[in-house]
Parts: sequence; structure tokens; C-alpha cells
Amino acid sequence: MASSETFDFVGPEGRLEAVLITPDEPPVAAAVVCHAHPLHGGMMHFKAVFRAAKALQGAGLAVLRFNFRGVGRSEGAHDDGIGEQDDARAALSELQARFPGVPLVLGGFSFGSVVALRVAARDARVRAVFALGFPLTSGGDDATLQAPSQPRLFVQGELDQFGAGEALRAIVEPLPPPRELVVVPGANHFFDGQLDALQAALADWAERRPWERAG
Repeated sequence: MASSETFDFVGPEGRLEAVLITPDEPPVAAAVVCHAHPLHGGMMHFKAVFRAAKALQGAGLAVLRFNFRGVGRSEGAHDDGIGEQDDARAALSELQARFPGVPLVLGGFSFGSVVALRVAARDARVRAVFALGFPLTSGGDDATLQAPSQPRLFVQGELDQFGAGEALRAIVEPLPPPRELVVVPGANHFFDGQLDALQAALADWAERRPWERAG
């Protein structure tokens, strides 16, 4: 039965605040969703992050959202995306302990997508990874996009002010499969007025169970 639980788990710098939602049936996979930049108001309750979690829950996944260090009730201080990678790894470990043997998926929105891709490139536990609103001109770079080898989904707004859809396409399309790119027409970085399209793109990808194509 679907449920939602708010709790704290232990991160590298102390408490990390989290919300876990589960599907109606036993989960087919478990996902961590990372939020936008903490110094620009990013938190786990951002609309894009919440919609991503709902998309994955609807596809049968257990989904953990959490606040990076220094955000909300999470302890520690912002660490320019370095310590935040350790926070994401701790979130993966929390899911691994709660759902042993279940494939792990990692993703995020904006700053969170940078963190997710960098962690996925070095953490063999991650079976699939997604990036929503990748900030190509604000903290993201080509190397981050190119590093992971797992099945990848990129969802970008056509008019994203931190990396337009076509600019991302020029980098993503030459990458080796499996990788997918969805450019949402008319959408800005925050997918204002286009959150349904964002949610649908992620749900479609998750329903096809891309982690089964990993490794």
C-alpha cells in the first residue's frame, strides 16, 4: 500500500532530513532524487523534485527525497557540490538498507542533477540515472554529462536559461547508448507551466525499467 514517511537518516555531517514515498505494490526499484542549489533556495519540496518523485512512485518505485547538508533540518554546511555527493551516497545507502536487493536509481533537478551524474559515474550501485534541467552554464559541464555509463535520461526545457534544449542535445546525442533526451517545448529551467510534461517524461522512462538494461 502506498505510503509517505518523513524521517531523518545519518549523513556524513550528521542528520539529513528526508521523505520516503512507496508504491502500492512491492517496489520494482528504489530511487533518490536530489534537489536544486541550496544557496538559491533549493530544497526537497521544490515542485520539480516533488513531481519527479511522484512520477517514479507511479512507475512502481520507492522514492527518497532529502535535504542536502545545511538545508532545512539537515546538519552541516554547503560544500560546493563536493560534500553533497557524499550526502547522495548516504541516501543511496539508506535505500539499500531499507530495500535490500532492489535496483537503485539516482537523479536530480538542476544542481541535484550535477550531483547525481557525478555520483553515478563512480558508484556501481546506481543502475540508472536521470538529469532534469541540467545547468550547463551554471555549475554543470560536458565532462559531467559524459561520465556516467548507466542508462541515462535527460529532460531539458527548450528555453532553459542555464542550458537551452538544443545546446544540451548537441552534447547528449553523440554519447553512447543507452541514453535518452526529452526537450520540453517552451519550457524554462523550472518547467513553469510544463511540470506535467516533465513528470510524464520521467514516468515513461521509469515504466520501461531502464535499470534492467544496465550492466
